[in-house]
Amino acid sequence: MDLPRILLFGRIGQVGWELRRALAPMAELSCLDFPEIDFTQPDSIRQAIAQARPQVVINAAAYTAVDKAESEPAKAAQINGEAPGVMAEAAKQAGALLVHYSTDYVFDGAKSGPYLETDTPNPHSAYGRSKLAGDLAVQAVAGPHLIFRLCWVYGARGQNFLLTIMRLARERECLRVVEDQVGAPTPCRLIAQATALALRQVLAAREPGPLCGLYHLAAGGATSWHGFATAIVDLMPAEGRKCRRVEPISTPQYPTPARRPANSLMSCAKLEGTFGLRLPPWEDALRLVMES
Repeated sequence: MDLPRILLFGRIGQVGWELRRALAPMAELSCLDFPEIDFTQPDSIRQAIAQARPQVVINAAAYTAVDKAESEPAKAAQINGEAPGVMAEAAKQAGALLVHYSTDYVFDGAKSGPYLETDTPNPHSAYGRSKLAGDLAVQAVAGPHLIFRLCWVYGARGQNFLLTIMRLARERECLRVVEDQVGAPTPCRLIAQATALALRQVLAAREPGPLCGLYHLAAGGATSWHGFATAIVDLMPAEGRKCRRVEPISTPQYPTPARRPANSLMSCAKLEGTFGLRLPPWEDALRLVMES
């Protein structure tokens, strides 16, 4: 049986790098990223998809500088909002499935419990608005698609909260970290593995339509940024670690250009009910990343 042709955009990002590993055994994989492709130029995107003739297009490319987006809203809107719509149109024309990644930042964080896929988004930041625009653009094209909303993504490479805390813990005796924002830290490797497993089911289905749609994809459980940082420091080897205390602070004590949701928790019941996939608790996932 021939392997499916998959075109991956965003090969050097955290999720994209892990997707290359997860998808390589199951697909004929082509990978592109800037500057090979310009995500602000629709023709560049269309040409790449037309040349690859893929059965699946995966968009792991994004403008992820949350605070910088407040001063560059137009650029964030181009990459996060407009480009996914162009990809969706080109993928539909090619008869391909589009896999796209979204974020918990499309919500305002005012809900008391985990967000459902059916809850109305209300982003407070330029980044969140740009990502929501991308979701809506993909859905408007009405081609076959999977949209995975992610939460607090991190990994063992790149730039992320885990690596920042580990660096600071080697430099400082005390870290001050926000405790009144709650979410589920999710490793990019688990995101890639879950994507590959869901994709296998969609490609194998006689009628993939019922499997397509929007899903929340996050680790189990909940913690604050302070709880996440404390767990990271506790798992670090004592040798070389200078930090002895992680102090909880409030959001106003750590002002940022972009407003973050106080509650980023998302229910993943739909993902489990449809694909039988459930990610482990965030604590177990963190331990796996730090021990690997």
